[in-house]
Amino acid sequence: MTTNRIFKNNREWTTRQLAKDKDYFKNLSLGQAPEYLYIGCSDSRVAAESLMGMEPGEVFVHRNIANLVPNNDLNVMSVINYAVGYLKVNHIIVCGHYHCGGIKLAMQSSDLGILNPWLRNVRDVFRTHKSELTEIKDEELQYKRLVELNVQEQCMNILKTAVVQKAYRERNIHVHGWVFDIHSGKLIDLKIDFRNLLEEIMEIYRLK
Repeated sequence: MTTNRIFKNNREWTTRQLAKDKDYFKNLSLGQAPEYLYIGCSDSRVAAESLMGMEPGEVFVHRNIANLVPNNDLNVMSVINYAVGYLKVNHIIVCGHYHCGGIKLAMQSSDLGILNPWLRNVRDVFRTHKSELTEIKDEELQYKRLVELNVQEQCMNILKTAVVQKAYRERNIHVHGWVFDIHSGKLIDLKIDFRNLLEEIMEIYRLK
């Protein structure tokens, strides 16, 4: 595919939008008030708005390799602060996906160069849940479970942030852990019991 085809696609998309609503782009330019913050993987097969069936303006999106939320990453922390503190989103979604290349790469015993510090976050998730994961003898099932546990840990990282804790005190905000199954095209809600998971550690992370 050349870039010329992309511009052709854009012109056709613009025409379709204006045919449905002649003020579409005028209204879009007035500002955004998304209900959702979506934090997902950069994988080219996992497009946030497409898999959620959402339109431009409905979802604030951040993507990186393996959908990580490290507390020392200025990019993802800035996105969360802006979405929660200024856009006032009411739902924060961390969405991983099965067959995630970043997760698989993290579990290789090899030097990954500049990726080492980033993917060490995934290795730390494995270390935290080593007893559960090593009980799974089937390699593919183990990777799938690691994808789910990685989503869980990133959601917990979000709940530890000051801006989200403040939002919990002020309004009805929710954090969700999802996985996208590429084989079926379905979104899976992991239904994580955050209250139970955080019970023992929030005395450390709770901010006043």
